This record gives sequence, C-alpha cells and structure tokens, in this order.
Amino acid sequence: MACGCPRRVAVGGAALGFALAGLGACAAPDDDLVLVGTVERTLIELVAPVSETVLEVAVQRGQSVRAGDVLARLDPTLAEADVAHAEAGLAGARSAIATSQHDFERAARLHRSGVVSVQDLERAQLARDEASAHLREAEALLAAARHRLNDLVLVSPVAGVIDQIPFDRGERVPAGGVVVVVLDAGAPWVRVWVPERSVVAVWPGMPAEVRIDGAGAPLHGRVLDVAREPEFTPHFALTERDRVHLVYETRVRLEDAPPALRPGAPAEVRLRPRAAEHRA
Repeated sequence: MACGCPRRVAVGGAALGFALAGLGACAAPDDDLVLVGTVERTLIELVAPVSETVLEVAVQRGQSVRAGDVLARLDPTLAEADVAHAEAGLAGARSAIATSQHDFERAARLHRSGVVSVQDLERAQLARDEASAHLREAEALLAAARHRLNDLVLVSPVAGVIDQIPFDRGERVPAGGVVVVVLDAGAPWVRVWVPERSVVAVWPGMPAEVRIDGAGAPLHGRVLDVAREPEFTPHFALTERDRVHLVYETRVRLEDAPPALRPGAPAEVRLRPRAAEHRA
C-alpha cells in the first residue's frame, strides 16, 4: 500500500532560536560557548493524492504507530472504476494482439506459397506491431490505475506519534491536502546559530550539553551538522551593531531526549570549543 505522498517538514521554534542566536551566543566564564535554540523534530505530512472524501480515519491524536500502519483511507469508488476500465482495455489489447499474431502467421504462410504479396505481409506485420504497442500501453495504464487506487490508503512511512488529523471522516480533502501528520519517533535536535568567530571550533560529532526547562538533568547531545554558508542575523532580532554579525546554522542531536519531548521547547546548548584540540 502506498503512503499517500508523505512530506517531511522540520518543526519547532526555529524563528525564535534565530532571533535569540546572538543573545545566547555568549562566552561563559570557562570559555564554553553557550547558545540558545529550540527543540525540533521531523513531522511527516501524509497528503491526499487527489480530491476525495475521507472514508476512514484509523488512528487518534497522540496514538503511537509503527511504519506501515494504516492511518486513513479515502473513498476508492472512482479509482476502482478506473482500474476496471483499465482492466477491460488490457483484455481488449490482449485479444487484438492474439488476432494480429494469427493474421501475421497466416499471411507469412500464404506469402511462402506465393498467394499474397510482400506488401500484404508487411501490412500484417505492421498490424501486429501496432497491437503489441497498444498492449504495452494498456498494461501501463492498468499499473497506473492500480497505483492511484493504492495511494488512497495512507500508511505511516515511519514509527512515530500521530500529531494532527485535520479532516474528519466524511469530509472532502482537496488534492494535496494534509490528511494525517506523524511526529517522527527519531531523535530530536536543537537548532542554534554559531557566531562566525567560533565556527572554526565546532564540528559534526562534537559533544554538547543541552538544558531544557522541565527536563531535569542536562541532556547529552552531539553536533549533527554545521552550515557551509553563513547567514546574517535577522534585522528584527538584535541591535544595529549586532545586525551585521554572521552566524552559521547548526543542529545538535539529542541522544537521550525524553520520548514526550515536544518540538518548540527552548533549549540552552553548551559547547566546549577548546576541546577541538582533542579532535581526531
């Protein structure tokens, strides 16, 4: 079964973290780099391939799901009719290819006996080739129709938690409309912005300490990636002096995050640039 054209989007308070990047990017007394950011996770949007009515919603918000679980079904009436039409077309194409093959073999025997001309044989061969092309077309149309039918059954491509169900049973979803949103169970991350003056000491795999309000003890993290290109701090975030500063978007993956940790939670990330000298 198809998974209904899933779209992956990163969610969280990225804008907030960006705005606070310069405010949180300060050197602690021990020269640690302290950055303010927000927790983010991956949301997967399962969308309707066509405008259709929701026939069934098989899950509820907050429910845990596994990869491959059926989440919702759209009305298959029109899609099933398309499949039946394509199957009839394929049956006709198979009949035509059988007839044209028989006619070609008969023309070949008569040509060897001198009864029909070369032109008659070539016409029979052309008819057979055209029937063969129509057969391949009919097979492709049937495969496409079955694929569209399967797309009306939305399944989760990953393990996670149901985050949103924008439509109820009986409602019509527009083509491309989001039917179910799944919060990926994969490790969350914190998005921060490293100042240009410190980026040379930050690298993927670098350990980090992350503090999140309400999470209790500090969490362990590692730098997931560092942007290659710098960005300017947003014009609305800082003072005139700080607006010209360059920062590098950086993601820090949380290795021991609580399962219930939601995106959008503010986080404080502590990096130790001096540890760069111990990097392998």
